[in-house]
Amino acid sequence: MKAVGVVVEYNPFHNGHHYHIKQSKKKTDADVVVAVMSGHFLQRGEPALVDKWHRARMALLSGVDIVIELPYAFATSKAEQFAKGAIQLLTAMKCETFAFGSEDGNIEPFNNTYSLLHDYRTEYEELIKYFVTKGNSYPKSLFEAYEQLKQKRPQLYIDLSQPNNILGYHYIEAVHKINSSIKPVTIQRIQAGFHDDISLDSTIASATGIRKALFEDGELKRINDYVPNTSFEQLIQWEKSHRQFVHWEAFWPLLRYTISRYLPKDLTQFADVSEGIEFALVKYAKVSNSFTEFMNHIKSKRYTWTRLQRMLTHIFTGVTKEQLHKFDSPTYIRLLGMTGIGQQYLGEKKKEFDLPLISRVAQTKDELLQIDLRTTEIYAQGIQLFSNKKIDGDFQTPPIRI
Repeated sequence: MKAVGVVVEYNPFHNGHHYHIKQSKKKTDADVVVAVMSGHFLQRGEPALVDKWHRARMALLSGVDIVIELPYAFATSKAEQFAKGAIQLLTAMKCETFAFGSEDGNIEPFNNTYSLLHDYRTEYEELIKYFVTKGNSYPKSLFEAYEQLKQKRPQLYIDLSQPNNILGYHYIEAVHKINSSIKPVTIQRIQAGFHDDISLDSTIASATGIRKALFEDGELKRINDYVPNTSFEQLIQWEKSHRQFVHWEAFWPLLRYTISRYLPKDLTQFADVSEGIEFALVKYAKVSNSFTEFMNHIKSKRYTWTRLQRMLTHIFTGVTKEQLHKFDSPTYIRLLGMTGIGQQYLGEKKKEFDLPLISRVAQTKDELLQIDLRTTEIYAQGIQLFSNKKIDGDFQTPPIRI
């Protein structure tokens, strides 16, 4: 059986994701779709809208055959580490191809961009430093350095100001770094951009737009047209059980308490906390009555919203610099769910996998897995704060079977 891999968050699974799954199978002639999915905390440094089991079920009911979890140490890291961990897992699962969505939709510019940045790596890094010294943010400096470097070798290149193109580049880079035989293909995003609001003229919207509409309007029916019926049913179940969906505002009392427990110097042990930001964190946690108010106090040109959210995620979960950067590669494959076809693939291929397949977490004391278990428990405590009902933990939840 041939498998195509996808790297996802499904926050939530929407019609655009459904299109991506169908096109990925069609373009690669794959029998099975393997999704490596972030757990309860995501790459932009925020808690997931609903827990990983509801999101895995959405995927399995809409065309994905196997869902595995991207460990926290990779799921909440910068794009380079996020992509590397995901590609390592898909390679370990013996996927022949992987398919990612992009604004470009053509694989050649991605390969050209990788070759350019690889061949001129030293000069690229010097240009980045130069633009940082000019007062630009780090992401802006990356972009400016890239734009200048493209003049060295006129070819078709990707637009690295676009978020999915950035991730796509890092997927290609990861394939080369780990010397993987997995073949990349890209599917062009249609109708909705990464940050676009929902539109009445389309049934495809970005996950960002869907979440924004959901939180602003407070009405689940507002997003009905933009997600498959199976996803909508899962969201209804969650709302009935927990009354609201997860975002930082819901967790703010716990996050505020967590920050307030530490002196500024103690906060520097946590991943991504650096350059004196710890003083502002303690100062403004005391006076901010909401997460948004707190973020508006501490955001600056140096500290982007996403960078700050990742930092706060690590403080909230108690993950230190040493813990986050200790792992260069995943050490296991954590199975969250499968369809009948997915189970057949596992039966045929699991003896060939490069990493152990874990379906029951009690079977292992893996250090990387222990971080996931702890962060699941912290996510569950946050949910209990506003709903008086915890989600089931990793020990109580077996892999989903569709």
